[in-house]
Amino acid sequence: MDVKLHDIGEGMSEGEIVQLLVKPGDHVLVDQPLVEVQTDKVTAELPSPFAGKVETIYVEAGEVIEVGGTLLTISPIPQHTEQTRLPNRKKRILAAPFTRKVARENNIDIEEVKGTGPAGRITDEDVFRHLATTQKPEEKETERAIEKEAKERTIPFSTRRKQISAKMKKSTLTIPHVTHFDEVDVTNILEMKKAMKEGKGQSISVAAFYIKAVCVALKEFPIFNSELREEEGLIYLKPDLHIGLATDTEEGLIVPVIHHCDKLSINEIHKEMKSLHKAAMNNELTSKDLSSGTFTISNAGPLGSTGATPIINYPEAALLAFHKTKKMPVVTENDEIIIRSIMSISMTFDHRIADGGTSMRFTNRFIELIEQPSLLLTELV
Repeated sequence: MDVKLHDIGEGMSEGEIVQLLVKPGDHVLVDQPLVEVQTDKVTAELPSPFAGKVETIYVEAGEVIEVGGTLLTISPIPQHTEQTRLPNRKKRILAAPFTRKVARENNIDIEEVKGTGPAGRITDEDVFRHLATTQKPEEKETERAIEKEAKERTIPFSTRRKQISAKMKKSTLTIPHVTHFDEVDVTNILEMKKAMKEGKGQSISVAAFYIKAVCVALKEFPIFNSELREEEGLIYLKPDLHIGLATDTEEGLIVPVIHHCDKLSINEIHKEMKSLHKAAMNNELTSKDLSSGTFTISNAGPLGSTGATPIINYPEAALLAFHKTKKMPVVTENDEIIIRSIMSISMTFDHRIADGGTSMRFTNRFIELIEQPSLLLTELV
C-alpha cells in the first residue's frame, strides 16, 4: 500500500524531505514516524497509517515533493501480528535542508556534526568546520577551492521562501495597502516596567504591554480585527483576538499566534510570547501555533528599524509595527525641553474596508494607553 504526502496544515502544496526515519526491509507499527518533512511553516514527522514491512522508498532527503505524491510503500501485516520489534530509530537532527544538502555533498554523516546553533541546531559553518577537522591535507586544498566557488553560487529557493513569496504576492495583489507613521512616548511604560522588576522582581518584556494596549484598541476599533469577504459583500468582524507575532528566524519569516490574547494578563502575554519565540527559533511550532491569527504585530525595533511599510498577513485587515526607540528632546507645553524615550510605529491597513482617519484614531488610542499607563491598567480591571 502507498503512503502519500498529505496536507499537514494550512493548505500546503509541497514539502521538502528532511530525513528518512526508516529503510527498506524495516518493520513498522501504526503511528511510527516514517519521514520528517518541512513545509513553509513547520517541520513534522509523518506517521505510518498501518503496521507492516517497508518495501520501497521513492524519495530521498532534500527532495521536494507535492502533496499527494507517493513517499513509500508498505506491505501491511494483520493487526494481531503487530508485535514486531522496532528498529533503532534515528535521533532527530536539527538542521535546515540546505545545511543537510551541504553535508551530503561533502559525504558527511550529519549525525556526527556538533551543532552550535540554538538547541544544538547544526549550521552550515558547523558542517564546514567538521569537514576541516576530518580532511586530509590534499582534500583541504580542494575544499578551499570549493569554498571560493561556493561564495559565487546561488542559494536554493526553499519551500518556506516559496510559500512566503506566494502569500506576500497574494496579499499585495489583493489588498490596497496604506501605511501611516506616528510616534509614541514610551517613557512612562518603561518606568513602570522598571518599577515592576525592582518591586516584585517581575521581568516583563515591554512588548507585552504594547500587545495588551493593541488588544484594548482593537475592542474599540473592531474593523481592524476583521476579514473582507468580497464575494459575499460582507466584512466579517471576528469575535476573538488572536494576535500574530511576525518572527524573524534563520529559515525565514513566520507568524506564531497568541490565541485569545485579550483574555490574558500582561504577564501571561509575556510568557506566551517568549514560549512561541523559542519554539519558532527551534523550528518546533505546531500547526495550531500558526493558525487563526486575526491581527499581526511586528516588533522590528530591536533590530534597529526606524520605519517600514509591512505587508499585511492576508486575509487579515491590518498590521501594526513597532520600530526603534530613541531618547529625544521633547518640548513641553511650558516650552521646556526634556529628554523622553520615543518609539516610531507604522500602521498598515486594508484601504478597502477602512480609511486613514479610522486608522489614525486607532493608533491615537494605542498611543494614549501607552503614554498614560494608568489608563491601560484601568482597562484591565
